[in-house]
Amino acid sequence: METKWLEDFVSLAETRSFSRSAQLRHVTQPAFSRRIQALEAWAGTDLVDRSSYPTRLTAAGKTLYDQSLEVLQALQNTRAMLRAHSTSSQDMIEFAVPHTLAFTFFPAWVASLHSQFGPFKSRLIALNVHDAVMRLVEGSCDVLVTYHHESQPFQLDANHYEMVSLGKEVLSPYSKPDAEGRPLHCLPGKPGQPLPYLGYAPGAYLGRVTELILKQSGTAIHLSRVYETDMAEGLKAMALEGQGVAFLPHSAVKKDLRARRLVSAVPPGLQDLQMVMDVRAYRERPTGKDEPKGTAQALWTYLQTQTGGGAGALPA
Repeated sequence: METKWLEDFVSLAETRSFSRSAQLRHVTQPAFSRRIQALEAWAGTDLVDRSSYPTRLTAAGKTLYDQSLEVLQALQNTRAMLRAHSTSSQDMIEFAVPHTLAFTFFPAWVASLHSQFGPFKSRLIALNVHDAVMRLVEGSCDVLVTYHHESQPFQLDANHYEMVSLGKEVLSPYSKPDAEGRPLHCLPGKPGQPLPYLGYAPGAYLGRVTELILKQSGTAIHLSRVYETDMAEGLKAMALEGQGVAFLPHSAVKKDLRARRLVSAVPPGLQDLQMVMDVRAYRERPTGKDEPKGTAQALWTYLQTQTGGGAGALPA
């Protein structure tokens, strides 16, 4: 039995909706349902009355709900006590950050904070976007730094989490240039000659934003997917080799653009193939039972004062 099954079950008991709880737990509804079924298999009895709507708990489910609250609270308290044993962890701010931001935005951002806010110890946990969000939800980081676009929102309850905006990021298509400085692979391509396309793996956050760009384009785009990975750095490496067109965050390619190793794959007149995203920081709202580390609280207060500029802006 996994702890997250109990957390899923508590969420279901409180929302009385499989779809809403799946959103809050950042999983698909089929995956969420499978986890509830796995918990029922472990318990050896039905916990949910699926014949009613909104969802209701069975008598056994009500018993497990009460016990789950106690178990999860006890685990939370134990974790807090264990962390208190480590003096080093008390002044170490743990950041959960998607891979692309970890390579591009994060180092320069932390350096600017050290010069403006002051020195602090930090630990970077680099993950995909989904897992980075789950780190925050599970209480396994102090701050989540991630992309945000209104078409792909995170279901983070504003009553439990707070956010500050750190800046903007632009996702656009790029290609290696030819000898004359023009893109080797120039959009939009032709029906009989689609351009080689370097795409994000299914489920990747930037992949979903890229799909929206292509869907909303007023021009028919002709691409043939020849390579995929869930990391923007991997796509950039292939684009630098001239293997195709890749949609990449500007912060990941700005040095390559200045050195003319990459150029925009968008010709003049075709200006609707980009998307502006926010870069945001999130944290769990403090409660009397679990106050944040002193340094983490001080940093968050500083970020709130810098929203919209200063240390909160994306490095140029």
